Amino acid sequence: MSDNRLLLIVEDDTAFARTLARSFERRSYTVIHAANLEDAADLLRKHSPRYAVVDLKLNGNASGLACVQMLNKHDPEMLIVVLTGFASIATAVEAVKLGACQYLAKPSNTDDIEAAFGHVAGVSEPELTNRSTSIKTLEWERIHEVLVETDFNISEAARRLGMHRRTLARKLNKQQVK
Repeated sequence: MSDNRLLLIVEDDTAFARTLARSFERRSYTVIHAANLEDAADLLRKHSPRYAVVDLKLNGNASGLACVQMLNKHDPEMLIVVLTGFASIATAVEAVKLGACQYLAKPSNTDDIEAAFGHVAGVSEPELTNRSTSIKTLEWERIHEVLVETDFNISEAARRLGMHRRTLARKLNKQQVK
């Protein structure tokens, strides 16, 4: 399958991947999803996506950088955007060296990702936005980060966050974490 609007999403968080896929489908992209490196390799045998969105940190401590390298080897013209909740200069540089056209910190929306696909190498003045992150979003990101660090142990995450376990459980129920 060769489609100019074919997008591969490599993301282990199925809820986030589903949301992202729906958003891109509304923009007339055809979306395929892989939860890990092996699934992505299988999809590349059948499809030739023009675009890819890759999570930097996949389940089992797998690195999205290996996926970027594989995708770039498959098609050097593929536009690859790396998304991460754990941004660092070192991984950003490495992602670009391996073939990513852009590296974005979460939360990034569909507009940000689509703009990153249009990023032209050598442009030294990226567009700055005045969009600020809400306190609720920052709180949720911190909670999710600590949950990942504690392997989703609610009691330990609550202790590290300095809140009661029930309070954290209530917040998680509101967010519908799966």
